[in-house]
Amino acid sequence: MEQKNGSSFTGFILLGFSDRPQLELVLFVVLLIFYLFTLLGNTTIIALSHLDPHLQTPMYFFLSNLSFLDLCYTTSTVPQLLVHLRGTDKSISFGGCVAQMFVSLGLGSTECILLGVMAFDRYAAICRPLHYTVVMHPRLCALMASASWVIGFANSLLQTVLTFLVPLCGRNKIDHFLCEVPPLLKLACVDTTANESVLFFVSVIILLIPVALITFSYGRIVRAVLRIKSSAGQRKAFGTCGSHITVVSLFYGTAIYAYLQPNNNHSQDQGKFVSLFYTIVTPMVNPVIYTLRNKDVTGAMKNMIFRGHD
Repeated sequence: MEQKNGSSFTGFILLGFSDRPQLELVLFVVLLIFYLFTLLGNTTIIALSHLDPHLQTPMYFFLSNLSFLDLCYTTSTVPQLLVHLRGTDKSISFGGCVAQMFVSLGLGSTECILLGVMAFDRYAAICRPLHYTVVMHPRLCALMASASWVIGFANSLLQTVLTFLVPLCGRNKIDHFLCEVPPLLKLACVDTTANESVLFFVSVIILLIPVALITFSYGRIVRAVLRIKSSAGQRKAFGTCGSHITVVSLFYGTAIYAYLQPNNNHSQDQGKFVSLFYTIVTPMVNPVIYTLRNKDVTGAMKNMIFRGHD
C-alpha cells in the first residue's frame, strides 16, 4: 500500500469524483438533501406501518422491511461519501472497505429478493383474495422476509471473501466513491476472469430469479384483473400494484446495468452515476412512490397529523 504522511497505510483511496472538483460541492448539497429526505420518508413508512392498525398487513410488513433496508443501505455509503466530497482525505481503512462492501452488497442482494417476495404477496392478494390471510400467514411472512436477509448476506459474504482474496500488489486507488466488487477487481495484478465469472453467475441468480417470480406473479395478476368486469375494479387492482412495479423497474434497471453488463461496455464515470442512482435516488423515491399512489398510506399520515393536533 502507499504511504500516508510517512507512516504505513493499509487501506484504500476512494477517488470518487476528485477528478471533477467543481462537481463535488454540487453533489454534496444534492446528496445531503436526498439523504435527509431518505431518512424522513423511510422512517415515516416504518412508523406508520407499526402505529396504524389498518397498515398491519403482510403488504405493509414487507414495505416496512424495504424501508428499513433502504435506510441501512444509504447509511452504509452516503455519510462517508459526504465527508469525502467536502474534504481532501479520501481514504478508507482496509477493515472499513471490507465492512462497507459486505453490508452494502448484502443489503442490495436482500432488496432484490424482497422485491420478488412482495410481488408474490400482490399475487396472493389479487388472485387468491379469499385465501389471502391463510396463504400470507404472519409466520410465512416472517419466514420469507428472514430468508431474503439470510440469502442476501450469504451472497455478500461469498463475494466479499472472494474479492479480498485477490492479490492487489500494492494498488490501493479505487476509481469509485465506495467499495464495490467491480472497481476492486480492476486493482488486481492477476487474472480475475474466474472472479468475474462467479460474480456474473451469482448476480444472474440474485437478480433474475426474483425477476422471474415477479414476471410470473404479474402475469397471473394481469389475467385475473382482466376478468374483472368493472373498470373501477380494474383500476383499483392495478393501483395496488403500480407502486411496486415502479420501484422494481427503478431498482432492477440500474442493478442489471451495473452487474450484468461487461465492464468494457460502459465508462467508469457511468458506473459511478449508476451507483449513485441505486444508492441514494431509489431509496429516496421509494417512500414517495408508495405514498403518492397509496390511499391507505396517505390516509394514515393524515390521521397521525390530525391526532397530533388534538
